[in-house]
Amino acid sequence: MNIKKWKVLPLNKDAAAKISEEMGLPFFLAMLLEIRGISEPIQIQELFASGTAFFDPLLMKDMDLAVERIRRALDEFQKIAVYGDYDADGVTSTAMLYSYLESNGADVQYYIPEREGEGYGLNMAAIHALKERQVELIITVDNGISSVEEVDYAKSLGLDVVITDHHRPQKQLPAAVAVVDPYREDCPSPFKGFSGVGVAFKLISALEGPDCDIQSLLENYADLLAIGTVADVVPLKGENRSFVSQGLKQLEHTDRIGLQALLEQSGMEGKELTAGNIAFTVVPRINATGRIGSPDRAVALLTSEDPEETQMLCRQICEDNDYRRKIESEIYEEAVAILNREPERIYDRILVLEGKDWHFGVIGIVASRLVERYGKPCIVISVNEDEAKGSGRSVEGFSLFEAVSAFSEYLTKFGGHPMAAGLTLPTENVEGFREAINRYAGEHFLEMPAPEIVLDCKLNPAALTVEMPLSLKKLEPFGMGNPAPVFGLYTMTLTEAVAVGGGKHMRLLFQRNGSEIRCMKFHMTPEEFPYLPGDVLDLAVTLDAREYRGEIMLSVYVKDMRLSGLDPEILLKEQRLYEKYRRNEFLTEEEKKKLLPGREEFAQIYRFLRDRKGWNKNEAVLFSRAGNGIEYGKFQLILDVLEERGLVELERDGEIIKVTLQRVEQKVDLYQSQILAGLKGGTVNA
Repeated sequence: MNIKKWKVLPLNKDAAAKISEEMGLPFFLAMLLEIRGISEPIQIQELFASGTAFFDPLLMKDMDLAVERIRRALDEFQKIAVYGDYDADGVTSTAMLYSYLESNGADVQYYIPEREGEGYGLNMAAIHALKERQVELIITVDNGISSVEEVDYAKSLGLDVVITDHHRPQKQLPAAVAVVDPYREDCPSPFKGFSGVGVAFKLISALEGPDCDIQSLLENYADLLAIGTVADVVPLKGENRSFVSQGLKQLEHTDRIGLQALLEQSGMEGKELTAGNIAFTVVPRINATGRIGSPDRAVALLTSEDPEETQMLCRQICEDNDYRRKIESEIYEEAVAILNREPERIYDRILVLEGKDWHFGVIGIVASRLVERYGKPCIVISVNEDEAKGSGRSVEGFSLFEAVSAFSEYLTKFGGHPMAAGLTLPTENVEGFREAINRYAGEHFLEMPAPEIVLDCKLNPAALTVEMPLSLKKLEPFGMGNPAPVFGLYTMTLTEAVAVGGGKHMRLLFQRNGSEIRCMKFHMTPEEFPYLPGDVLDLAVTLDAREYRGEIMLSVYVKDMRLSGLDPEILLKEQRLYEKYRRNEFLTEEEKKKLLPGREEFAQIYRFLRDRKGWNKNEAVLFSRAGNGIEYGKFQLILDVLEERGLVELERDGEIIKVTLQRVEQKVDLYQSQILAGLKGGTVNA
């Protein structure tokens, strides 16, 4: 089961009251500022300012060398190639730098590698092709930091390379004319958290020289900056915050006809744009061109001035996105099927799942969905006869990049950052890599980090007002580093649950101490909803103010919910003990006793399931209703033994468990279980 920790941030109400009084702010807004460590007047003024101070781009290591080489190319009218990446960050970086150089009279072209045929970053064939086109300078955006051999090859052909990137460097930097990356150990950049498009914008700012008019540049490029920054999920702090806040305003009336078409096709035309809805509408469509088909069409869309061409490109991109969703779902289901066929793999600390010829363009999304489902870091690998390519996603607190880096001997290529990594390896190394990276996790983490839901604070339902979310508008845009506020409503009694939206969503009514709150839980059907009227729940919610029939109303949306009294820390500890046993790791006698069920405990669980003719809802709710007095790890083991001995069939789906009763003709001796053998003194954990 995917058990999430709920972490409530500390609040000093006296300090919040002081902020409210001194700054003339609503107390609720002041409270959120204090919780997030924004308490000094200058911090608050900077947060609410329409713009921010932009640091001198020449502070970045090698920026002066990059500017010098690019200016020489402009002066001598040398052919320049902007070499981008196939994701939304890389595409917007390419479109922006290409447009800027073209407007300055450059002989410039762009190149986006094909994800399937060429893969991420610089490659030898592309460099050779650019040489054939008589290119003399390649400028990378959103890639290049790990392209040591490729840059050497370019130099051997007489090509100069300027690298701009934001990914973590490896031990050796490429021998390029300039390597601009804020994560270089010797880079004194006062802000590190740029996306690729942010670094490219700093390059443009540097090219403008000491008289650079930042606001004028933002008027030209903030729409692209916003999309790329949101797409790459970098912290929305400092300059990134300005990129997105100004870019969202500009997007609503952008003069890029390609973006106009994309907003229209994604249903966002005329609507208020936020970082959140851009991330779920525009970004996936741009990404789809890099995942399916030819990614340079996205750059063409963002730079075209031909209405007919943009409409055609936009239709193709949206069709690509529909197809991407289809094959993503197919691969996701195949990955889940592997875990159902080989359930022992679910107990791994890091899930490594491989499939033949899985579309490399979507395996990163599949990895993200699996992390959400199982609460563990996950690497999804597409294999063919000779080569395998993987994409991984992690949970906060476990650096996937460091873990992958530790096993470079298995890999031919890798890169990434703490929360995501990409890798290439010989197919024959896949199983060895899986074992090695799980061994690494076991050696470096006594307990693997668990997913967390961070609550800004707990709220009293009696105090909720529509003014609360309205006062928080000043904190927007929300994103990484500045997440949308999430609040806790604890010990709420469910009084009503009604399906809405054609049965796709649930409208829930809760009460506490006479206060009644109506909430929405999206993407949950009545069949999936595991709670009953009278259940007492803790809710993690977001607040919004929506207009309804001419009146601004408070809307409460349920992000997560759990039965009050279930302690996730205890559940996690017991689940980890259970998984430790199922991995065949050493257990002390005391740990074995904690897991070994008695006959009455088996009977208790089986009677509950028999009386209800099975179960197909949340596993934590099943545990709370059936497992009274039984520890969670033991409860999981009981279910496994019941399945092993043919009494039930289990299907686990993240937080959902389906238990189907099986027809039994004769008495079953549960203690003949191979799963129990090790706990009773044997050595076999089937």
